[in-house]
Amino acid sequence: MPQSRIRTLPALLGVLAAIAFAALPPAPAAAAAPMAKTQAPGYYRMMLGDFEVTVLNDGFIDLPVDKLLKQPPAKTQAAVAKQFLAIPLETSVNAFLVNTGTKLVLIDTGTGGNFGPTAGRLVANLQAAGYRPEQVDDIFITHFHGDHLGGLTANGQAVFPNAVVHADKRESGHFLSQAAMDKAPADSQGTFKLAMAQLKPYVDAGHFQAFEASAEIVPGVRSWETPGHTPGHSSYVVQSRDRKMIVTGDLIHVAAVQFDDPTVTIDFDVDRPAAEKQRLAVFAQAAREGDLIAGAHLQFPGLGHLRASGKGYQFVPVNYTQPR
Repeated sequence: MPQSRIRTLPALLGVLAAIAFAALPPAPAAAAAPMAKTQAPGYYRMMLGDFEVTVLNDGFIDLPVDKLLKQPPAKTQAAVAKQFLAIPLETSVNAFLVNTGTKLVLIDTGTGGNFGPTAGRLVANLQAAGYRPEQVDDIFITHFHGDHLGGLTANGQAVFPNAVVHADKRESGHFLSQAAMDKAPADSQGTFKLAMAQLKPYVDAGHFQAFEASAEIVPGVRSWETPGHTPGHSSYVVQSRDRKMIVTGDLIHVAAVQFDDPTVTIDFDVDRPAAEKQRLAVFAQAAREGDLIAGAHLQFPGLGHLRASGKGYQFVPVNYTQPR
């Protein structure tokens, strides 16, 4: 074959291939990938000295914080917007699982699904984290509001059948008292009824213990009296070696506001001056001693340190890490 024909052959074959391809029916367009619209399991794990701490997220509750915080609504709106957030504020509900090596301790139990479809995921996240409800030895309740003890039971049965539940004697003496409920305003009696129902299986089984004042209840975990939000509100100090974590319950609800100004209280506080006093005391110690703060309603995982900043505090979230 002449050299000129050899040089033109590839071009000719390319033209023929293009004609053949054009004659084929068009291929169907690929469908767009569907959006997952789900989040990864809500747990975060870290070491605290020799203890393993697993934060369990129960979900979130939308809160109209501009109407709840005791400061001008516009001030709250501006503080929330500064953090690139919106109102109603998606407010995390966190609980804290502490494995001491000899005890598995759960601090608070979430909502149990009593606050709508965006919460009630604690047990699922507990299982995703590698634990089972029947493995929990002790449960510490910060206070008897439904987003903290709502996960104790399901359909009238104990969710944590082998656990002993601990709470402050003033808290249980108030919310488990029929006389106190009868004296309470009608719109707050639901809190009493829920507390009674949630604790009944544990009380009946002899698995409820009320403690007095601040005390070490299991090795490495002690209560800290912080009344004000409720009559017997408790924080818990978890310590292993030289590491400490303060589980603050409802000492703080809105990080965007109450770190900058810890004097701001919220409608949920039954004794606002006392709640403010306790928040100031806990924050001051945490900042002074470098303790971790663990917040039930801080954005998940709700863990960080405090640094004094003017009349308030800067919250420094924990660094994402793998337990070693």
